Amino acid sequence: MIFVSGATGFVGGNLAEALLSKGHKVKCLVRSAEAEKTWRSRGFEVVRGDITMPETLKDVLRPDDLVIHLVGIIEERGKVTFKSIHVEGTANLVEEAKRAGVKHFFYQSALGADKNSWSGYLRTKAEAEEIVKQSGLRYTIFRPSLIIGPWDGFTRRLMEMIKLSPILPIPGEGRSRFQPVYIKDWMRCMSTVIDSPEKYLSTYDIGGPEHLTYMEMVEILSEVMGRKKPVFKIPMGLMKLSVSLLSKVLSAPPVTSDQLRLIEMDNISDPETVEKNFGFKPVRYKDALKDFIRR
Repeated sequence: MIFVSGATGFVGGNLAEALLSKGHKVKCLVRSAEAEKTWRSRGFEVVRGDITMPETLKDVLRPDDLVIHLVGIIEERGKVTFKSIHVEGTANLVEEAKRAGVKHFFYQSALGADKNSWSGYLRTKAEAEEIVKQSGLRYTIFRPSLIIGPWDGFTRRLMEMIKLSPILPIPGEGRSRFQPVYIKDWMRCMSTVIDSPEKYLSTYDIGGPEHLTYMEMVEILSEVMGRKKPVFKIPMGLMKLSVSLLSKVLSAPPVTSDQLRLIEMDNISDPETVEKNFGFKPVRYKDALKDFIRR
């Protein structure tokens, strides 16, 4: 049985559907009665629970389960913090996995995860990694760069901006580099681990075959959408000031200060990392966009 936490998210949803279509038995962890009803109707086994509430995780796992832990957030809201989700939530699920004696534990981290990072997101991802590594469980950890595909929030927000704006606003210089990887390629890597988990007992960077700047990504997306427009660079200082002011009046601003700072950083690895570790070359960014946007 494959147990998926985070199945209601972008990555987890795509993975769960793909696994079910291939005949795997998939058990999804969900928090609400509505989600439970929806996922059961689609043919999944479902268990109710919340990784931030360890008492709800009791007996949700079995010894023959392969756990795929995908729960994560990119911004904090109220009590839903990086620490409560990434660190404490992962610790809770790991403890239940240890108690149940599961055969393998997969954790989805992030490229750039570092316990000394200024970013709460990257710091807590690294702390969660350490919890998994010290658990005594057999484990695999992925550190993906930006994952793109149907339903991904990053591409959706950029598409909305491109549709509505007469120009393409770029925060700062737009020179920071990313390594976008298509969800289908991420799933190919994941499928390899599922088929032979004993061969992948380490931490793996996951990224596409290109290093692209933020500006290049926006321009390629606008081209694929057939909406090429002029670029307008907005000074990062002005962007940060605007975000700071918005955060005081909006409970959920469109972007956070941490996210702006992350846009200023390179988020890249070896462009051949997937080919070296999983035996295939992932598709290029433009080809991935053509595959899922036009369709």
